[in-house]
Order: sequence, then C-alpha cells, then structure tokens
Amino acid sequence: MILTNTSLVRKTTLFLAAAMLSVSAMAADFSQTLKLANQGDAEAQYNLGVMYDNGEGVRQDYAKAAQWIEKSANQGKAKAQYNLGVMYSKGLGVRQDYVKAAEWYEKSANQGDADAQYNLGVMYSKGLGVRQDYAKAFEWRQKSADQGDADAQVLIGIMYYFGEGVRQDYAKAFEWFEKSANQGNSDVQYSLGLMYFEGKGVRQDYAKAAEWYEKSANQGDADAQYKLGAMYYDGLGVRQDYAKAAEWYEKSANQGDADAQYNLGAMYYDGLGVRQDYTKAVEWYQKSANQGDADAQYNLGVMYYNGKGVRQDYAKAAEWFEKPANQGNSDVQYSLGLMYSKGLGVRQDYAKAFEWRQKSADQGDADAQVLIGIMYYFGEGVRQDYAKAFEWYQKAANQGNKTAQSNLGVMYEKGLGVSQDYAKAFEWYQESASQGYARAQSNLGVMYEKGLGVPQDYAKAFEWYEKSANQGNETAQSNLGLMYYEGNGVCQDYAKTVEWFEKSASQGYAKAQHNLGAVYAKGEGVRQDYAKAFEWYQKSASQGFVESQYTFGVMYEKGLGVRQDYAKAVEWFERSADQGFAQAQYQLGSMYGAGEGVHQNYAKAIEWYTKAANQGLAQAQHNLGAMYAKGEGVRQDYATAKEWFGKSCDNGDQDGCDGYRTLN
Repeated sequence: MILTNTSLVRKTTLFLAAAMLSVSAMAADFSQTLKLANQGDAEAQYNLGVMYDNGEGVRQDYAKAAQWIEKSANQGKAKAQYNLGVMYSKGLGVRQDYVKAAEWYEKSANQGDADAQYNLGVMYSKGLGVRQDYAKAFEWRQKSADQGDADAQVLIGIMYYFGEGVRQDYAKAFEWFEKSANQGNSDVQYSLGLMYFEGKGVRQDYAKAAEWYEKSANQGDADAQYKLGAMYYDGLGVRQDYAKAAEWYEKSANQGDADAQYNLGAMYYDGLGVRQDYTKAVEWYQKSANQGDADAQYNLGVMYYNGKGVRQDYAKAAEWFEKPANQGNSDVQYSLGLMYSKGLGVRQDYAKAFEWRQKSADQGDADAQVLIGIMYYFGEGVRQDYAKAFEWYQKAANQGNKTAQSNLGVMYEKGLGVSQDYAKAFEWYQESASQGYARAQSNLGVMYEKGLGVPQDYAKAFEWYEKSANQGNETAQSNLGLMYYEGNGVCQDYAKTVEWFEKSASQGYAKAQHNLGAVYAKGEGVRQDYAKAFEWYQKSASQGFVESQYTFGVMYEKGLGVRQDYAKAVEWFERSADQGFAQAQYQLGSMYGAGEGVHQNYAKAIEWYTKAANQGLAQAQHNLGAMYAKGEGVRQDYATAKEWFGKSCDNGDQDGCDGYRTLN
C-alpha cells in the first residue's frame, strides 16, 4: 500500500465540541459565570461560550457561544481565539468564513497553541482563507509537532515523505512518524510498518515491520491487520503461520477490506490455516467481488464454473468473468473468450470469443495470442487469414510460447501465410520441442525422417518420436511403431511395433488403428487374427480413414474376420472411392463389372476404372483397355484400348503389355 494523505490522516480541523468539552466542567454555575463574564473576565467569557455551545446550564445556542468566545478572544485568550477559528471554519454561530478562521487561528498559534498551529498548517496546505503555501503549512505544523501534537507529527512526516513544502526525505519522514506512533497513533504505526517493510528512510527490517503492523492491528486498523496476515502467510518477519494469517485476514475482512476478504476466501479454498470449506471460500470471494476486486470476481466465476461451494452455473460464471474482463484483466478476458467459443453460460458466438481473446492478446497474453492465431487459421469468428494467423503465432512464439512455436513451424512447413521454408520450420519445431512440447517433438521427428530442412537422420527421428510418444502423443506413437516395423533408426521389432500402434490406436488415432489392423491381418508381432484386424479396421474406417475403408471393404469381400458380404464390401469401397482412393475406385469398378454386391453395370465399371486409371493405377488402366477392346459398357474402340494398355504397361503391368502387343 502506498502512503497517501487520505490514508494516513483522518484529522483535518478540530471540532468545536471536542475542543470545548474538556473545559466545560470549569463553569458549573452559569449565573456566576455570566456575572463574571459581564464584568469582562476573559476566562469566564470563554467558559460561558462553551456552556452555550454544549447546552450546559442553558439552552444550546451557537450564536451566543460565538459571541462570548469572540469577547474572550479579543482579550487575547489563545484557546478562545483557536475555537473562534473553528467556528468560522465550520460556520457554527457565524457565517462560514475561512479568511476569518485563518486570522483567528494565527492569533492563537502565535501564542503557542498547538491545536491552532496544526489547523493553521491545514489552512495553508489546502489554501483555505489563505494562499496555498506548503512551506507555510510545514512551518506551522512543525511548531505544533515540536509541542508533541501527534497529528501534526504525522503531517510533518507526510510532507517529508512526499516532499511538500520541504525537500523529500524518507529518513526525516520516518523520524516524525515514529514520534507520533509512539503516542499510539494507529495510522502512523501502520505507515511505520510499511516503511520498515519497504526499507524507506530506514534499513529494511521485516521483523520491525511486523511489530509496528501488530501495534496498529491491535487498535483495529484494517490495513495493518491485512498486512500482518500477509506477513504470517509468507513468513516475513515472523514464523510462517497460516492459522495466524487467517485470523488477521478475518479481522480485516470483517471490517470490509476487499483484499483481506479475497485472501481469506483463498485460504478457505486451499484449506490453509482453516479447514477447507468451498462454501466459505465463495462467501468471502463474494464479499470482495461485490467491492469490485477483479481477482475475487474471477475466482468467484471459477467457483460457479466448476460447481465448488455453489451449484455449477455457467451463466453465473460468465457473468462474474465479464466484470474483471471489463476492468482489463487479460486472464479473465481469455477465459471469457473460451466460454463464448464453447457456448458455456452464453450463446456460442465465435465473434465474441474472438473479441475477448483479442483484448487479452493485445495486452500481451501469449495464450490468447495463440488462440487468435488459431481462429485466423480456421476462420472461426473472423475471415480465414493465414498471414494474420502467422502474425499472432509470431507474437506468442517470441514470448517463448511452445504451442505458438510449434504452430509457427507448421506454417513454415506448409507455406501458409509465409513462404515455405523447411529450415525455418525445423528451427521453430526445435524451439518448441526443447521445451517438451510433444506435438513439436513429433513434427521434429518427421523432419528428420523425411530430411526436411535438415539432413535425413532416422536415429534422430526415432529419438524425437520417442520423446513425444512417451508423453502420449498419438501421432508420434504411431510413427514410432512404423520405425520399429521398418527397422529405420532402430532394430526391427514387430512386438514393439504392436505395442506402440496399440498405444496410439487406443487414443483413437485412425492411422494407427489401420496399421494395427494390418499387423493382426498379417500376424506380425501378434498371432494372426482376422477378427481383431476387422475390429481395428472398422474403428479406423468409421473415422473416415480412406485406406481402412478400402481394406474394410476387402474384409467383407473375402470374408476375412467377418461373414462374406459383397453388398457391405461395395458400401465401404464406395466410401473410400468417393474420397479419391484409387485402389477402392478400381475395386468398385470390378464389383460393378462382375455384378458382385450390385447389379452388373459395365457403364459404372467404366466410370470407376477411369477414375482409378487417371490416377495411374496400372490394374485399372489394363481393365479399362480390356473393356474398350471388348466394347463392354462403351463402344468398342481398339485405339483407346491400345492407349490404356500402353499406359498400364508403362506402369509395370505385364497384362497391359500383353494387351498392347495383341492390338499392335
């Protein structure tokens, strides 16, 4: 907490009633006092004014009080002059007049009245009734302070602290604060603790800070109670004691200190110094949040989000998140963006998600910058823009964000939003991988395996795949299985192949499920088991993996691991063929040509053979040549037949070569 005039000083001017109560007992007999006053006795005139002011022995009458006090003041009685200044300052019994107030304060102050000297200092400090003059304010406060006035000592300390009317001097400020603190001023005891804590004007000393905080806290100062709680929590200047921390936080919190309420909520949440109690945590977070504390509002939102201490309520969570988000809290802006993205507690709205993430990203939040990049990459809530995606990834990557570094590698590898550059891709993958990011480690393995941006090195590829796979990355696990299968960078080991394929496949990675089906079908590393192969092909095919859809069709066609079913075979061949898989297109052409699982239809056969043949599949090119030669599904055409036989022969198909020679 920073020292401020308002936080340290509650007294500005003395109230007349407070000043006069101590002398009213001297005038128990109103009649006698009135008699002496009318005879011109200054003391009696002053006391009579006090009696009118307090309504003692006479009906209260401020005008009468001012009249008699002025008579006494005009005879030079210092206390009367001071109190007349108070009455002009407050407009009690006279019209408020700061000039008159300052005039009477000065008369009394020149006679050495400490209260008048203090108030005159206030008038000069604020420019009330006199021209504002910090030097004059300091001069009069010094006179009062030298007489031991604790409030004046505080203000002298403040003036030294802030350099008002005097050269800034923390040591002098400390000296004056200490004088006042030793008289029991709780505000200054707190400030003295703060100066010891920060080492301002005195050597830093946490033990002394705790000592002064405790003096102030025991007098009920909420700020000091909070600070003392923090010192017990952190073990600064005192032995760490969470129970004591909670005790002091609670005292401060009960006085309405928002920081203490928040910290007490956190202690109930974590069960530190108190029994863990989420309901209590919510209660204290709520009190702090209602005062506008952004951290408390965020934590309260988290409690509603997770349903801890309250019934889970995403709408309430979003409501509380929005408050600190509007205060500029970047973490909460990020979280609010997540809620709009997923439609939790609010209507799903990618544009809103983008808006909140943008606010967070603009404040430098790297995670938000990554998500902004992702939204530009996929065109969620904003027009797809790879260049913008690259820009935001770059910002986060430069902050060391491993996800952004990996994504930046992808952009360079694929040439999205930037010129393709395998060396740059490798560089960013390596930055991310060195921080342990599994996806980047997997991608780095690919770069080494394929020799992209770096010389091909199977051993290095294996090393990075293994690091990633051991973190559970399904792609790396699948690739590691392939390296064991092919013996690249490691000794061939089918058992290890199966082990890694299974890890990846169990996470739903379609390629690994396909490969696992293949090893069961071939009996490599496991006992041959078509039923198991069918099971894994089915999982992969159901995810749309084109090769599995084709192979799954083959299983139905041949009755491997399942009852033979040509119709089912056609169904799966068609799914694969529609995705452009040449082998499936060829097989579908064969099914139509033979009338297996579908009505025989040479035109359809021609259609599917042509698709596969145009992709360079030799078998399809041969069959297409044969159909043109025979005129099946198409007008007989030897020239076209010869052309397709030739293409098939060029692609290594012996039957195509034979057909070509026959027609030549």
